[in-house]
Amino acid sequence: MKIAIGSDHAGFGLKTQVVQLAASLGYEITDCGTDRPESVDYPDYGEKVASLISSAAIERGILICGTGIGMSIVANKFPGVRAALCNDLFSARMSRLHNDANILVLGGRIIGQDLAAEIVRVWLSTPFEGNRHLNRLIKIKKIEENCKTHGMQGS
Repeated sequence: MKIAIGSDHAGFGLKTQVVQLAASLGYEITDCGTDRPESVDYPDYGEKVASLISSAAIERGILICGTGIGMSIVANKFPGVRAALCNDLFSARMSRLHNDANILVLGGRIIGQDLAAEIVRVWLSTPFEGNRHLNRLIKIKKIEENCKTHGMQGS
């Protein structure tokens, strides 16, 4: 499976480690940047990853910024993206089981490297449970379609 990974400067160090971890687990990585620790704007990198997921060019993504909040906001603007900010193992597991999250967002200034590695492992290995949760995703898709139809969604 291919994974798109992106970060701003605040998540750069953690992104480097997440890229190495995911590659060691056998995932093919598309690194969407940043490639340096100097200050950059997180929307630029969130957009790169979220657009790949939204267009179905890549199945899953990981985004990292200082708190994870900014990247979450950016990613969830894209149709079909279900970005989940997970700074603990339970949230990571449930975001996949119940929400079929297709982008994991991490707060690079919130969690340490070891916890981040465990979150990534859990998130990547947890399948979507389906069943009653599938009906909820269908409702979310209808909300997206209604917003687009009524001009309430930008890209």
